[in-house]
Amino acid sequence: MSTSVTLVGGPTAVLSIGGVRIITDPTFDAPQTYHHPIAGPVVKNAAPAFTPEELGQIDIALASHEHIDNLDVSGRGFLTMVPLAYTTEEVASNFGPNVVGLAEHEARTVPLPDGGELTITALPAKHGPEGVWEALGPVIGFHLAGPGLPSVYVSGDNSQMDVVSDIVDQYGPVDIAVLFVGGAKFDVIADGSYITLSNELALEAAQRLQAKKVVAIHEDSWAHFSQSAAEIRELFEHAGLGDVIVALNPGDTAELV
Repeated sequence: MSTSVTLVGGPTAVLSIGGVRIITDPTFDAPQTYHHPIAGPVVKNAAPAFTPEELGQIDIALASHEHIDNLDVSGRGFLTMVPLAYTTEEVASNFGPNVVGLAEHEARTVPLPDGGELTITALPAKHGPEGVWEALGPVIGFHLAGPGLPSVYVSGDNSQMDVVSDIVDQYGPVDIAVLFVGGAKFDVIADGSYITLSNELALEAAQRLQAKKVVAIHEDSWAHFSQSAAEIRELFEHAGLGDVIVALNPGDTAELV
């Protein structure tokens, strides 16, 4: 059974694995400007490539946290309708029983259509450097694994290599790394330092994870993303990992396995 990914836009992608369709950080709002209490104006400058209706059946949602560029107004509505969602305990407290909060390293197992199982584990993430990630609030990543399936790491808005190293130490290398990149930054936060992975850190993360495929998302559709899919593709190609990087434009689909 093939594994594929479709980029909706920003942090939102649909991963098809083991016969189930999993969406990351649902964002479906139209372009607009929001206000964040710490960052100030947050500008969405492109519409998603698909509406929820156009995507069709989604079985599971993974919401890494509730910042507006990772879980927007439409995305919150989407979580109320998806059969099952996993997120932080803080986000889950605002939703019904279909939205399950996970503590770091807590795992849940879901059945697959072929009778197998997929284990979803919440992983640590630090959204910015020390002193910043604490203020920005809790974020998690995810690890997906099951018999006969590729192992998948979904980073969420993690920006720190110590987190990646600890994940490798505990869970081992992964087949597919879905990395939230884009070099997100705001001048008023961390003196303009990156609060997600930059392209360069994504390359380092890929090497530490020994990933066979790296899917770069979270680098389009928002004004505070400072790096692009074309740039990360060029960086990986220069490092001899052109066959590893999957850097899509919104609306594109790629086969991973």
